[in-house]
Amino acid sequence: MEWKNILRGFAMGVADLIPGVSGGTIAVILGIYDRLIAAISGFFSREWKRHALFLIPLGVGMIVTILSLSRVIDFLLENYYAPTQFFFLGLIIGIIPMLFGELHARAGFKSSYWIAIAIGTVLVASMAFIRPAEAAIITNLSPATTALLFFSGWLASMAMLLPGISGSFILLLIGVYPTAIKALSDLNIPLILIIGAGVGVGFIVSSKIIRYLLSHKPGITFAVIIGLVLGSLAVVFPGLPENGMQWGLSVLTFAAGWIIVHLLNKVSA
Repeated sequence: MEWKNILRGFAMGVADLIPGVSGGTIAVILGIYDRLIAAISGFFSREWKRHALFLIPLGVGMIVTILSLSRVIDFLLENYYAPTQFFFLGLIIGIIPMLFGELHARAGFKSSYWIAIAIGTVLVASMAFIRPAEAAIITNLSPATTALLFFSGWLASMAMLLPGISGSFILLLIGVYPTAIKALSDLNIPLILIIGAGVGVGFIVSSKIIRYLLSHKPGITFAVIIGLVLGSLAVVFPGLPENGMQWGLSVLTFAAGWIIVHLLNKVSA
């Protein structure tokens, strides 16, 4: 039903606003990852209407969330950083056993898959040690800044589709994240359109690559995906809470994330 996809888009939009959290991970948690990749990849095929019926409500949910909650996410990260991150830790840890079960269902389990899992884990976990420098906020478009924003959106969208890799974190590395958040908060339409165009192109290109790998190498590809999700734990982990109140809130939000995953799994079963 369309309203379900709007809610799914809402959840993915929240994740994509937070550096370190991946919309692709949320798609896995919601059980729609394969369908999402197939729909984006096949959007310009003869079956475009069927894919559009899936993607449009999903996209509406994501866009509404990103436009309406960018300031709320800024507030939560500034004032309740640890509890917010622990919520996503609960989501991720809750989904890991289900991912291993899915891997067994797709292709059995071979010892070589541990190597793929380790590679994915190290690839993403290493990002936890990267500290992006402060970047200037772009407010005016020139040929150089237009190209930078477009290709930044392209790279970020590729990351959004990969579980464990955050599109927002890629924007941070490039130095465009502050610009993107301010453009969303201020509704700077030209900047939003340029970044959005890059995101759209990146979605189409990267989805075709991921779909091919899932179709032809499902076991090894899904093993890498599990590694990416495992590695994201190191990126999302905010450190230990600073005081008793933060500890209490973090425990509650972690538990909430874990419970939500298991409820979603029961609903989709």
